[in-house]
Formats: sequence, structure tokens, C-alpha cells
Amino acid sequence: MILIKLGGSIISDKNKPFSFNEGVVRNVAAELKNLYPEKSFILVHGGGSFGHPMARKYGIRGGLAAGETKKLIGFSHTHEAMLELNEKIIDIFLKAELPAFSISSSSIFITDKGNIVHGELKVIKEALKIGLIPVLFGDVVIDESKGMDIISGDAIMAYIANEMKAEKAIFLMDVDGIYDREPGKKDARLIDVIDETTVIRHGMEKIDVTGGIKNKIREAMKMDCMVYFINGMVKGNLTKAIKGEKIGTIKKRK
Repeated sequence: MILIKLGGSIISDKNKPFSFNEGVVRNVAAELKNLYPEKSFILVHGGGSFGHPMARKYGIRGGLAAGETKKLIGFSHTHEAMLELNEKIIDIFLKAELPAFSISSSSIFITDKGNIVHGELKVIKEALKIGLIPVLFGDVVIDESKGMDIISGDAIMAYIANEMKAEKAIFLMDVDGIYDREPGKKDARLIDVIDETTVIRHGMEKIDVTGGIKNKIREAMKMDCMVYFINGMVKGNLTKAIKGEKIGTIKKRK
């Protein structure tokens, strides 16, 4: 099984609320169409300009205090925004005749102080057995200590990768991989291989309530499998990573 993360930066413009890059998702579906069903896949997508602005607006990461009814309403609104984005992605895969199957992350995960403490993965495993392509997403989540929180797509990737022993995990981004500083800055260098000693100097210029590129690296370091960070805007890159060709930035298997 191969895990693929559709980053919010490639499926939407994070600076334009509720924008959707349909063409990029269509290209991803076309590449997977050539590899399915010989390969099995689980997809996870980020919140992009749907989830992040809503989560920030309602202060979901701050948790829930007694009597905060308005925040409960915001919690539900944020989830509904993610369902809207998820439906757009599922629709494209179905039109490509790929059996994408939506699984709501908030229904199977529980966190405690932001860390996943429970994940009900049986439905994912059974879906894979019959040939479905499960599609999960960053979402609001019930948190045992805070009442509510956000579960990032990156955290979901790490949890599933280890619990289900993924063959590899691939992060699709809007840049060619992991750089030692903000991509586009003078002297920014693409890093071929990352490990626990890798140092980056990234800022966070776009709205991202789940921690940006540094969070991706932290979660990747938890994974037992090979991890790829590649440019998902370029046709063919995903196929190369799936086939194990040299591309982007990798984290080697532990």
C-alpha cells in the first residue's frame, strides 16, 4: 500500500478562500489510473483554503472552554468546509473511474493534546481489501484534554504509515522538495535526503494552522517507510516516486 498526501498548496490557493485547483487533482487521478489496481493507494489531503481559514476564524486549535457554544458551531462549520473540499476531490477520481471512497478523519481519530491516541483503522483496511481507494483529510477532531483540536493530514499520514506498514509515503507539494531555507530565497538549496539532523530555515507566509513544512518533516521522521517530498504540480513526478526513481527529497526507511 502506498500513501499519498495531496498538500493544500497544490489543491488550492491558500491565499484565496475556497479556491480549488481542479486541474492538478485531475492530473493526479490520471497518473494513478495507470497504476491501479496493480498498486493499492490511500490518499490524504490537506485543508488548503477550505479548512485553514475556517479553523483560524473559530480558534479551533485553542481548544474548547465551558459554555463556548459558538466555538462548537465553528467546529462543525470547519468540518463541513472540509467535506466540501473532499467531495470535489472524490468527484474527480470517480469521473476517472477510480473507486475513491471518502472516510471522515474526525469519525475515526481521537487526539489528546494534539497527539493521536486512538485510530479506528479497520474500515480503511477492509476498504483496501475490496479494492477501494480510501481518501481521508485533515479535519477537526475530538481531543480528550482540549475538547477539540485540528488533526493534520501529515499526522494522519504518519499514523497510518506505521500502523498499516505502508510501502512508501509520498507528499505532493508546490515545490520540488525540501529546501534548506524558503524556496525562492537566494541560495536556497534542494536537499536530496533528510534525516533527524536536517536543519531548515523556513518561514510560514501562508495560512497554515497545522505547522507547515516543519510539521511535515517531523511527521515523516516518525515513519518506518521510505518518504518522498515531490512537486505535485509537475505531471509524471508522482509516477516516478511510486516507481522508486530519484526525484525530490527523500527520507530513507528506518
